[in-house]
Amino acid sequence: MTLLPANPVVHLELHTGDLVRACAFYAEVCGWRPEQIHAAGGSYWALGLGEGFGGGIVECETRRPLWLPYIEVADVAEVTERARGLDASVLLGPREGPAGWRSVVSAPAGGEVAFWQRKVGAGPQPRSSHRATDEFRDLHRSHHANGSNSGGQTR
Repeated sequence: MTLLPANPVVHLELHTGDLVRACAFYAEVCGWRPEQIHAAGGSYWALGLGEGFGGGIVECETRRPLWLPYIEVADVAEVTERARGLDASVLLGPREGPAGWRSVVSAPAGGEVAFWQRKVGAGPQPRSSHRATDEFRDLHRSHHANGSNSGGQTR
């Protein structure tokens, strides 16, 4: 078995059916202060999770709250197909947004994960959580404009 280089987690996103309670909980327990960002079709709540790492909260229909890590990859389509070959379900096929492409898969024993491919010329990995949050806000703005509010299906 050939070992692949490790791909970094670049964003962490909470999908929840109760935005107010989720924001209050994480503000009180972790000191994360959500910042509302308006997007077509809905709002996105950005979170600074620590030095150089951003996240967000999306309110959507969901059976249970779910943290969705975004892992940066070189080729989102290739990695999505590799995951499918390992029995993952593709919840959201590769989709283009202003700053890159993403897909979401669910592995039988590994949970759900989003793969993220930055567009060429979009610059290096962001060092500030606000820059990372801006990229994912733009991605969600594009996703909401397409009439979807979660990772491809109601959870």
